[in-house]
Amino acid sequence: MQKPPDSPPKPSEQLEFFEIPSPCVNVCEANDKGYCKGCYRNRDERFYWQKLSNGQKRDVLRACRIRRARDKSNDNTKSFGQDAAAPENLDLF
Repeated sequence: MQKPPDSPPKPSEQLEFFEIPSPCVNVCEANDKGYCKGCYRNRDERFYWQKLSNGQKRDVLRACRIRRARDKSNDNTKSFGQDAAAPENLDLF
């Protein structure tokens, strides 16, 4: 009986040849929610970075992107004025 050809690995099963580097940007100061103001990792994510698997590191990086986007959108709403709501949509015509 002939052995079927090996199927290519699924993307989630591919070998990883390179370590995922730390997202640290040497700011290392926590915001009011406990996330680093530079990389947006929490304390445990910073402390255990070297012990995380590459899959866990990708999850942390994904969470950091979400945290950064939320922080930036909060900054945008604050720029309209202190404790003031964002302006209503204005008519263009």
